[in-house]
Amino acid sequence: MAKLSQEDLLAQFEELTLIELSEFVKAFEEKFDVTAAAAVAVAGPAAGGAPAEAEAEQDEFDVILTGAGEKKIQVIKVVRELTSLGLKEAKDLVDGTPKPVLEKVAKEAAEKAAESLKAAGASVEVK
Repeated sequence: MAKLSQEDLLAQFEELTLIELSEFVKAFEEKFDVTAAAAVAVAGPAAGGAPAEAEAEQDEFDVILTGAGEKKIQVIKVVRELTSLGLKEAKDLVDGTPKPVLEKVAKEAAEKAAESLKAAGASVEVK
């Protein structure tokens, strides 16, 4: 098998849907025993600009965790499934509510994520 350049790999990833890319990241983490943790601090400031964008027909939604409820461990597990966060980052996100879990996702994905979080016992807003 020929070695692929970074440009070739990026071109391949561009063709994947977010769900396919998320599944790839999980498989990559399992195969190489690593965690691809996103910086949680980057997600915080972006939530402030969302209302200004809501004037036009909204096609991107934010899923905001407003409370963990009584089953905090279950909520952390769901947050890890929805994002590529590691255990510590997911726990910090759940502890620091209200915080966005997903940003700028399609309506169907936002509703599905909100249902999963609510089923785990969390309080959720979709904006």
